[in-house]
Amino acid sequence: MTAPPLVILILAAGAARRMAGRDKLTEAVAGQPLLRKITLAALGTGLPVTIALPPDRPDRWAAVQGLAVDRVTVAHPELGMSASVKAGLTTLPPEHAVLLLLADLPEIDSRDLTQMAQAQAQYPDLILRATSAEGVPGHPVVFPPWARDGLMAIEGDEGARAVLRAHSDKLRLIPLPGRHATTDLDTPEDWAGWRAAQGASGGE
Repeated sequence: MTAPPLVILILAAGAARRMAGRDKLTEAVAGQPLLRKITLAALGTGLPVTIALPPDRPDRWAAVQGLAVDRVTVAHPELGMSASVKAGLTTLPPEHAVLLLLADLPEIDSRDLTQMAQAQAQYPDLILRATSAEGVPGHPVVFPPWARDGLMAIEGDEGARAVLRAHSDKLRLIPLPGRHATTDLDTPEDWAGWRAAQGASGGE
């Protein structure tokens, strides 16, 4: 079976409500806003990249200024992650597979995303979910074209969990290095702890 074309959809319209007024997607990682870093990682795969953005966060738009990506405005980001998924999918050809990439994963890099793309070429009819090296499920997730209707039917902030549950028999887990797939920093305390750990290990 020939693998369908693959596109990366970055979900970057979340409210970051637990950040005490800060925007986690513009937090500095490796000297640049997190959103720009993860967008560059996506572009590093050579795949087409679309970003779903909220209308009221100019700093996020500025973070990806000048990059060769398609930008989609999520009219009602307050409706949850489902609104971002649907807004992005409506701009993508239905015959394409889609790699859903959360924008708040500071450890994801181009090699991780390339690994997911290679797995999609090998298993084109399966849903592919990244895990930590220990097997803890995380992100990103690759959905074949047949999953598109299910994704367009999701509601609220659960993202694609309903689709993953409904098609668990079509799910394959793809381990990524360390905790690349599971490091998700939602509070200032999370960021402080992660930065301290990165400094201690010589990272970031």
